[in-house]
Amino acid sequence: MKNDNQLFQLILAHFKEIIREPGVIFWGIVFPILMALGLGIAFTKKGDQIRNVAVIDGSGSFTAQLTVLDQLFSQQGKIVLAEGQLPSRYEFTLFSEKTGNVTFRFTPTDWEHAMILLKRGNIDLILELDGKNVKYHFDPLKPEAQLLYLQLSKHFNSPTESIIGTEEEIAPLTLTGTRYIDFLIPGLIAMGIMMSCLWGISYGIIDKRSKKLLRRMIATPMKRSWFLISLITVRAGMNFLEAGLLFLFAWLFFHISIQGNILALAVMFITGNIAFSGIAILASCRTANTEIGNGLINAVVLPMMVLSGIFFSYHNFPDWSIPFIQKLPLTLLADGIRGIFIEGAGLSDIYFPSMILGVIGILFFSAGLKIFKWY
Repeated sequence: MKNDNQLFQLILAHFKEIIREPGVIFWGIVFPILMALGLGIAFTKKGDQIRNVAVIDGSGSFTAQLTVLDQLFSQQGKIVLAEGQLPSRYEFTLFSEKTGNVTFRFTPTDWEHAMILLKRGNIDLILELDGKNVKYHFDPLKPEAQLLYLQLSKHFNSPTESIIGTEEEIAPLTLTGTRYIDFLIPGLIAMGIMMSCLWGISYGIIDKRSKKLLRRMIATPMKRSWFLISLITVRAGMNFLEAGLLFLFAWLFFHISIQGNILALAVMFITGNIAFSGIAILASCRTANTEIGNGLINAVVLPMMVLSGIFFSYHNFPDWSIPFIQKLPLTLLADGIRGIFIEGAGLSDIYFPSMILGVIGILFFSAGLKIFKWY
């Protein structure tokens, strides 16, 4: 009985030790609930699903293409007018109480712009219309594109909806830059920079503070800012090695290439490391509790990992949220690297996002250094 009581008292003591820290309760219990709530609303809220489709303007007239779409859908949709009362796109909605409504947005454009939209993940399919003939261009290895093709094909071929004489043709797109793997690899490189900086720098500092190592280090004739800069430099070197190995693997197995400017890629890589290193310094500037540190790091990492278009296009989120998502550091970095990889972007194209990332890093580093707790 005595040993049982000792075990009980030890369990009780450790439990009280945990619940005495408000940060542990928030980051361990409240924050995951808030994340689940936010993601649940984003992905399970009943409402229209938006499917964006680019329409190639083969006739030379956007109005003519929209009219053909209106005929193909038996005039059940609507032509949306832009500023100046000019037609900009055609919308058609399939209504379903069980699976939710699906709204198709058909935007007339040219091949060059359509390919850019496809590479960015803004669209999954290109529709080429020639009179009543329909030609689908999409990546056959992408499930979303296959589903979109099946939905459109089923409707066009429906006996009650389609126009007699409509012919279909599938043209698979397997060019470099249009595949899902081409979209994914730049995002993984950007995410790797964020994860490496936040966990490598932030957690390392918090762990050293909890073990009283920082107190011992400042007792030496060491310039404090150099200590932090040395951590950032080493982590940037590791990030370069990790990103290089990931690209080498993708180049060997998936034949991925860099279509843009190498110098622009280097600038994006450096400013991305500066930005997330600065964020890491600020996130770890006070706490000595590793559990609270885990929560702080996850609070930075998880939202951006979900929202910033690493695994899927952030244009899947509601339209009102897109401007906010595009201003996140990880979004700026991923879009910049992706533009260089698959769109052929150069220095002029990444000037603004790289400048923003650099400013973010410097400001966060300065703020973190000013309130940094060494013991």
